[in-house]
Amino acid sequence: MKIVEEVEAIAKRRGFFWPAAQIYNPVAGYWNYGPLGTALKNKFVGLWRQWWVKGEGAYEIDTTDVLPEIVWQASGHTEGFNDKQIMCEGKERHRWRADHLIEDTIKYEGRLEGKSIEDLTEIIKKNKIKCPKCGSKFGEVFVFNLMFDVKVGPTGETKCYLKPETTQSSVLDFPFVYRSQRGKLPLKIAQVGKSFRNEISPRQIFIRMREFWMAELQVFFNVANTEWPLYDSIKNYKIRLLPAALRDTVETPLEVTVENAIKEKYVPSELIGYYLAKVQQFYEALGFERKSLRFKELLPAERAHYSKVHWDFEVYTEDFGWQECVNNAWRSDYDLSRHAQFSKQSLSVFEDGAHVLPNMYEPSFGIDRTILMLLLHAYHNDGKRTWLSLSPVLAPYQAAIFPLVKREGMDTKAEELCNAMSKQFDVFLDASDSIGRRYARADEIGIPYCITIDGDTMKANTVTMRDRDSTAQVRLPIAKLSETLTKLINKEIPFNKAGTSIK
Repeated sequence: MKIVEEVEAIAKRRGFFWPAAQIYNPVAGYWNYGPLGTALKNKFVGLWRQWWVKGEGAYEIDTTDVLPEIVWQASGHTEGFNDKQIMCEGKERHRWRADHLIEDTIKYEGRLEGKSIEDLTEIIKKNKIKCPKCGSKFGEVFVFNLMFDVKVGPTGETKCYLKPETTQSSVLDFPFVYRSQRGKLPLKIAQVGKSFRNEISPRQIFIRMREFWMAELQVFFNVANTEWPLYDSIKNYKIRLLPAALRDTVETPLEVTVENAIKEKYVPSELIGYYLAKVQQFYEALGFERKSLRFKELLPAERAHYSKVHWDFEVYTEDFGWQECVNNAWRSDYDLSRHAQFSKQSLSVFEDGAHVLPNMYEPSFGIDRTILMLLLHAYHNDGKRTWLSLSPVLAPYQAAIFPLVKREGMDTKAEELCNAMSKQFDVFLDASDSIGRRYARADEIGIPYCITIDGDTMKANTVTMRDRDSTAQVRLPIAKLSETLTKLINKEIPFNKAGTSIK
């Protein structure tokens, strides 16, 4: 069984996520987070805000999911936000995304990204690919716009769309944020919200969804000045790059300092180098190993219509290979200039004696896909037990509290300790079944530490603490429990320093 199948089974059984409306026939591409998944997602978002809102001095906004058609005409989405689709000639007229059909049907050597509709049609006909559902032949490949249209008003007189990205709301609100906050370039706007895309073939849990969470930072800056104040702090940090110029000759990413990446002209500026480094540092802080991370630069034919330079930040897993988790795009002044043109309003700012129409750089994080990658990387099974090695800062619960037995005052003591610790930590009480089964349940949902109330607790006011990953145990006083748990979560001490080791 693949790791993703094991993870999906745990997720559904333990309450991380499951298909929406699953008591009926679920519509593909829609997933709900259960209690543990919601906790994990909220912790990811909280950490993201520490790094990308507070850490960047950004202004966070919260915007509507529905915007009028003219917004998407100006942004280029009504014309250019398309996937390539193909329809079979059978009675049911089954539809498929052309590149996915080819990938799932034959072993195609080469890249499908950026292929024209003519090229894709030729590949399908040359390889005599037929409909996997009914065996019929296919017609020609055609383009399909991915946006959901919404008719607003009692007669549906106002045509709108569900947003396929949160970016446009930040662009539209840029002048209001700039003026209301007495801003100055570079100005940063952050958003966490949902986006909607009418995917032709949603699949693979969170890899391809129709409704999904995104966290985005838009950096509005003067293109005449791309020197970056914090550049010196990251210039010697090594980033893993697969530049467009080397993609046909190199398979392993280059490990290169930001400074050398700029000197070699792989990266165009200090600003972009800084943000590439920070994205990689953030994912390392989440618990990913560096070897499973890389930036892949997109070729001109692969880039979105708005993108001048584009790096996909990808995470590797055995089941999915390299998957994009962060879209890093230098969008030039495309968005602001187009909205200025369509709205007939000036969106430039006046600084240092000149009118400036800012450029925009954007790291855009896929929250759901990152969470799936985290769970896949955290999954372990050694034949004896299963556990998720989630970072303590992300785990749904940081500790579980167990009374060894439900008598002799241990259950009451465990309840008192749980109530006291819940004011500072995410903890829960589990008093059912054997201690071994309780450890197994805690391991399976990624709880890093288990605290057991036993006979010695009642005599000496000490507890046993167990480490999830090593299963090692230590004994420590209850009076030092909160301080010690804080140090463990923040990685200030190793587990063997948390108390007296129990052999």
